[in-house]
Amino acid sequence: MHPSAIVRIVLDKVHLRRTALVAALVGTWLSAINHGDTILEGQWQAWLILKICLNYLTPFVVANLGLISRQVSSPSQDI
Repeated sequence: MHPSAIVRIVLDKVHLRRTALVAALVGTWLSAINHGDTILEGQWQAWLILKICLNYLTPFVVANLGLISRQVSSPSQDI
């Protein structure tokens, strides 16, 4: 699959809304479970901010990889 096609899939409004929702829900859950006590104590450090960003980035990437893999396996179907 050509990189421009991948970018088109990822940036499609419907797909972006869904993957962002997944990232928001899962990222919040992961941050609360893994770092909730530190967040509530107010001990904000650079490493914590990085980990929280990764908690949101990871499900966003995984959701997009799912979209891309589905598109590759069945390019004639709309997602």
